[in-house]
Amino acid sequence: MDETVVVAGAGLAGLVAARHLAEEGADVIVYERRHEVGGRVRTQKRDGFTFDRGFQVLFTGYPAVRRELDVDELDLRQFDPGAVIARRGERSTLSDPIRDPKSLLATLRNDEVTLTDKVRTLALRQHVGDIAEETSAGRRTRSGDASERRLFEGPDTSIREYLREWGFSEDYIENFVAPFYGGITLDRSLSTSKRVFEATFKALSNGRIGVPAEGMQAIPEQLAEKARRAGAEIRLETGVESVENHEGGVTVRTTAETVEADAAVVAADPKESLRLSGVDEIPTTARTSTTQYYRVPAGTDLDTGRKLLVNAENDAPNTVAPMSKIAPEYAPDDYELLSATFLGAAAADKSAMELAADTRRTLKSWYPDRSFGPVESVQTDRIRFAQFDQPPGVHDRLPDARAPGGWTYLAGDYTTWSSIQGAMRSGREAADAVAYDLRL
Repeated sequence: MDETVVVAGAGLAGLVAARHLAEEGADVIVYERRHEVGGRVRTQKRDGFTFDRGFQVLFTGYPAVRRELDVDELDLRQFDPGAVIARRGERSTLSDPIRDPKSLLATLRNDEVTLTDKVRTLALRQHVGDIAEETSAGRRTRSGDASERRLFEGPDTSIREYLREWGFSEDYIENFVAPFYGGITLDRSLSTSKRVFEATFKALSNGRIGVPAEGMQAIPEQLAEKARRAGAEIRLETGVESVENHEGGVTVRTTAETVEADAAVVAADPKESLRLSGVDEIPTTARTSTTQYYRVPAGTDLDTGRKLLVNAENDAPNTVAPMSKIAPEYAPDDYELLSATFLGAAAADKSAMELAADTRRTLKSWYPDRSFGPVESVQTDRIRFAQFDQPPGVHDRLPDARAPGGWTYLAGDYTTWSSIQGAMRSGREAADAVAYDLRL
């Protein structure tokens, strides 16, 4: 008789786990309390606009992305490498001349960053890109998972201290890294673990960043389709109330039924996973972000191409993205769509009108000679738990897939690191653990 495995949660981790378990021959049932798959990766469409839930992008350089997704099928719309550094009355381009040779001249002329910093950036790119796993036979391998694991081993420090150790100037750290990586880690202070910096820097060096033409929810929808084709059943609008271990397996109580299963994978958000599993090591201290979308008249051009604007002065907002320049499908023909992202709980407590006023004021200061048409806010997403906090050393304390004990397992980025890569890798690791223990 086939073993039955219940997966609680249809986010990225749960969908990846479900697919691989079904491929191993298990009868898999996924329960999701919402009416759609995706967890924190969701998209809303309204009036011809596409609004991702918060500012999210896909790093094609992540090993799990290459393994679990058909990126070509996502029809990715790509950002140009680098960013435009913006401050009052000034904008300058900083890019990677290897991946973006057309920006070489503008990057060389950028006086926000010294020539020494630019040379050190290339050296750091080489250093991180060369990290590989040493096997017992002394060979070097380019396995994505192996090299990523190496990045998360050994001594740790903050991003700020790490860059200082490399000899980067304070101006470079404050003017570019703080806003750019503040957008990635939701931590403009750069107190996040340097391991996250290295992992994302390596992914940026090895690939591109972009959004699917149909929005970020195309990612979990593709994962769900792969899981269904493998044989998994996904039941929406059905939450999991409890998971109880017993000698022969688990009892899973949902809002619709009670199921006896051979194993259960808890793949909910961190707080819900803590409630269901009782694993205290699951991190629940959150990083908060707020993204507001604006429609502006068609033809409004920020003159950045498909590059992100980063705020060198403050985080109100931290970044501005010309979304419809990057993905024309994100707006109807008579409008452009911009997004602005704010960091921290204080911004999340502001009204939509206050946030929009901050963005209009900032754009006016960046473009003092421009007269913008109406910049109208059309969507505001306050993400109270956008990432779990990742100070130096936190990854050494995270639970693994078998942490709950018995026949209950964990799948979520909180078992690896807070990212799309971490979520999908954790789903595969949970599936591997279950398959091994059940002898699938």
